[in-house]
Amino acid sequence: MRLVFAKGAGKHDLLTIHRADRRQETIDCPKQRIIPHDMVHYAVESVLDARGFLGRVAAGEAADFTMGAEVESDGVERLVEVIQGDGWSGGTTPADEMIALYAVTCAARGCTALAVDAATIDAIRARMADLTAAWEAVPVGGTLELAFEPRH
Repeated sequence: MRLVFAKGAGKHDLLTIHRADRRQETIDCPKQRIIPHDMVHYAVESVLDARGFLGRVAAGEAADFTMGAEVESDGVERLVEVIQGDGWSGGTTPADEMIALYAVTCAARGCTALAVDAATIDAIRARMADLTAAWEAVPVGGTLELAFEPRH
């Protein structure tokens, strides 16, 4: 599956999803000062061996906000939220604090936390840094294309 992020001039960027069966879907991505939310999904899901939003889309689900609850993808979504929050605050929260926040977030939402350790957090942060550098280099109106292949 190909993900094409387009940098907008206004309040939104765009993500066009190109599926293997040639279907395409486009999603508005509200600007959030860091990389787009769905690019954070890419960072997390491309590091983890877990099925999240992008994995579900690759498996054929519609790319919208009406996905039903699913144990594994709910855990991925909570981790994306924690990683995104860390990005908003400069990306310097110690890994053990992020893991603890992730556990609390999952408990508060009644979902199962995935097995995440400091090495996982470090790998996701490295991917976030690479994506941030690439996204910052994209001019308004330009695109950044990423290939996403779910691991399972």
